[in-house]
Parts: sequence; structure tokens; C-alpha cells
Amino acid sequence: MADFEDIVVEHAADHVLQITLNRPKARNALRTNLLREIAETLDAAASDDALRAVVLTGGEKVFAAGADIGELAALDLKGVVEDARPGYWQRIAEFPKPIIAAVNGYALGGGCELAMHADIIIAADDAQFGQPEINLGILPGAGGTQRLIRAVGKPLAMKMVLAGEWIDARTALTSGLVAELTPREATIERAQALAATIAAKPPMAVRQAKDVLLKAFDTGLGAGLRLERQAFTILAATEDRQEGLSAFMEKRKPEFKGR
Repeated sequence: MADFEDIVVEHAADHVLQITLNRPKARNALRTNLLREIAETLDAAASDDALRAVVLTGGEKVFAAGADIGELAALDLKGVVEDARPGYWQRIAEFPKPIIAAVNGYALGGGCELAMHADIIIAADDAQFGQPEINLGILPGAGGTQRLIRAVGKPLAMKMVLAGEWIDARTALTSGLVAELTPREATIERAQALAATIAAKPPMAVRQAKDVLLKAFDTGLGAGLRLERQAFTILAATEDRQEGLSAFMEKRKPEFKGR
């Protein structure tokens, strides 16, 4: 693995990469270099056929308490316009393989936005989520207004963004932001286990399924159904489809090759 300043990258299980935010003194504040390191790691993982899923975590105490305020305060209008961070966020959003976020402690501001870039969020039962940017005279700028309202609906998203109020883990679960709650000591382990389960599935089918699911946000039902059928047809030509069907009929465990 490459040397990193703001993250730790390791293999968590077969075919599973884990990225751990590693700025504990700053509560994993998302400075530009941290986002760059995540984006570059995901770019490399996207082209590595041996990697099929990613766990993203801030560790056992905090996911990320927001953007690096000192760095943000130093940007004038020109700096904001020329900011490199939107490009890094876009690269994270375009990662084609599943990302499972393991959230302990706070996921606030950019931390909440980073968690929402994951496909599945597993959260500790005492985790907290929020978009408090309004208190700084700004608003969420890394997709928070758009992803949050799609996840939790208009009333709760409006309250979180306009009032800057946080929500607890139970509210995050019932509102649809989070997929599952665990005790704090089990959050990362559960995310790793789920990532390993997904990584054991046929990789091409997983990637097609993720792509079609995400496009459901941007298309009407008719267009979405056509995209679904197109993906279904593409998979008909794969060796993994034949292996899956054969294994089912032969009552054995399939061995997917990603072909």
C-alpha cells in the first residue's frame, strides 16, 4: 500500500479494502489532502479486479466532525471557485463498487456528506448525524442538500439543514439514512462482514445493480425500468450468470470469477 498522511488503507477481508480516516486530533476533519487521498485510493481500487468492496470508517470514536474549518476560512471567493475539493468529491461519488460506511460518534457537515457517498451506512447506536453548516453562514456544499433530502425526506432534511440540528442514530435509522445499527464496538466489524458478503457475490452483477439503483434517483420509472432491463440483458452474457444458475441447480456454492 502507498504511504498516506490522513488515511490508513488496509485489506479487511478477501476482496475488501478498508479506508480509515486518520486525523484523530482534528476529529477527522476533512481537509483537502484527506479527500485527495480517498479519491486516489478509490481510483486505484476501481481498476483492481481483486477488490470488490470498500469499508470506509473514521475509527471507533468519531467518523468525521466536518470540514477543516481553518482551511475553509482561508478561502476567499476566488479560492472557492478554484477549490480542488469538488473534483475529489466527484471521484468518490463515481466509484463503481460498493462502499459501506461504518459510522461511530459524530458524522457532521462534510462527515455526514462523506457517509452519504457510501452505498450503505452501518452506524453505532450512539452515533449522531448533522448538517450544521448554516451556523457558519454557509450551507452543505458536498451534496448534503441533495443526498440528505433523498434519504430522509423533505421535512427532516429541512430541519437538519435550516436549523442545523443533529439527529441521533435511531432517527437516522427510521428516516432511511442508515441501514442498520450496532453497538459501538461492533460497527466496523459488522461493516466488514457485510462488505465481505457483497464481495462474495458476482462482481459484474453487483456493479450493474449499484449503477441502476443510483440512477433511480435521476430518472423516471419508465426510464429506470429500461435501464434495469438493459443491465439484466448485459449480465446474460457473463460466465458468472451461468455459474450462479448452475450452482443453484446443482445445490453447490458458486465460484464467481468476475467474468
